[in-house]
Amino acid sequence: MSWQERVVVCGESLEPLADELGLPMVSTAGPGLTLMMQAGALVLAGDERCYGKPLKADFVSGRTAHRRRFGGGRGQLVAKACGLGKTASPVIVDATAGLGRDGFVLASLGARVVLVERHPVIHALLADALQRARRVDELADVVSRMTLRQGDASRDLAAIMAEVELLPQVVHLDPMFPHRHKSALVKKEMRVFRELAGDDADAACLLETALATATHRVAVKRPRKAPPIEGVSPHHVIAGKTSRYDLYVHRGL
Repeated sequence: MSWQERVVVCGESLEPLADELGLPMVSTAGPGLTLMMQAGALVLAGDERCYGKPLKADFVSGRTAHRRRFGGGRGQLVAKACGLGKTASPVIVDATAGLGRDGFVLASLGARVVLVERHPVIHALLADALQRARRVDELADVVSRMTLRQGDASRDLAAIMAEVELLPQVVHLDPMFPHRHKSALVKKEMRVFRELAGDDADAACLLETALATATHRVAVKRPRKAPPIEGVSPHHVIAGKTSRYDLYVHRGL
């Protein structure tokens, strides 16, 4: 069953936003996921027993905002992996953007970030989050360093970078993997993503494309005990408590 058959779009206030975001208006009957406006934000909702609370991308509040303020700055794992040293602020492509959390953190630390998301519904959630963040004075500078594009990075990455006229020094990848988190909330959130996009069976192709595109390095986020992506072996590994980054380095930043 396609995502168009699973996702219901509803709510009278959504139609102008759907037109603006280029989101197809889909109507189906029966259980599934519903894309709707809730408290001024675009959310993806379903049966909470299965999917948890409605899913949204949010840079203004919640854990992303907390991470921006108290996450540890350039000492964070993602910042180290992407080469944000004391002075470096590279151009980074977050080629598997998801809800944009890592991309937003990187932008808040000074990097220029291009977010690439292939699924149109997740892209719509991201577009709505960026619109809301632009209206917050303290986030305007951060959001100005973020560019969102929809496309399949394994196929369209070179064309996207030519369109935005930026030279990608770093490509950040966080491909879908069968995570085994203890948190039921995270499990339910991941369940929503798999309902929409499935697993990233093309991870090896995505890595190959990233290596051909990045001028300096590719940083691949993995569960701490998961094997590397099939293909060329990483040059370095930076490990955290629950996850790690496999680094493929062409040259230093």
